Amino acid sequence: MEGDGWPRAVLFDMDGLLIDSEVLWFEVETEVMAWLGGVWGPQHQEKMVGGSLSRAAVYMLALAGPVAPQQEVERRLLDGMAERLSESAPLMPGAKELLAEVRAAGLPTALVSSSHRRLIEAVLEGIGREHFDVTVAGDEVARLKPEPEPYLTAAARLGVRPEDCVVLEDSPTGVAAAEAAGCVTVAVPGVAPVPPAPGRIVVESLREVDLHLLSRLRP
Repeated sequence: MEGDGWPRAVLFDMDGLLIDSEVLWFEVETEVMAWLGGVWGPQHQEKMVGGSLSRAAVYMLALAGPVAPQQEVERRLLDGMAERLSESAPLMPGAKELLAEVRAAGLPTALVSSSHRRLIEAVLEGIGREHFDVTVAGDEVARLKPEPEPYLTAAARLGVRPEDCVVLEDSPTGVAAAEAAGCVTVAVPGVAPVPPAPGRIVVESLREVDLHLLSRLRP
């Protein structure tokens, strides 16, 4: 492989990065907000990209008022997404090719998501769990993105240093988590913009990412 064996591992976000799930989240959030008696729009979804289930529920209740228990809002969001993902988990352009290339090169990989394990398992059935050595779910860590714990956990489980990992993310929240962990970051913005910054590259699509590009990146 190019780059003298660097990176040592590649860590992938899930929603909006590997799978085109943001439209599904928007559908579910709109339905739940309507149940709460409110209205949901793109400006609201943008604030939630890369966030956790509890963060979304708190935000929705702040908009609609305390009309339902937070746990019930979270349950409805989780059930709605699980139902949709069990039917279809459409891959983003370039995702299938990049996953195959990274795996063929023998690089350790991890899927690192703020989504609950239940949603990750539904997605893995569609995209293939064989692509990942490690998976980290949002309900398996104490501090979610933008805190670095999810990526630090993935690196530790893979037995590599965070600074020897490349992370691919689509949201400002996820990018913040990866960079706080000390990982080199490739941003592929979707719903929410991510500006270029030192130590970070920004591309329009995973179609622009391959092993040649990853091997040229350095902390």
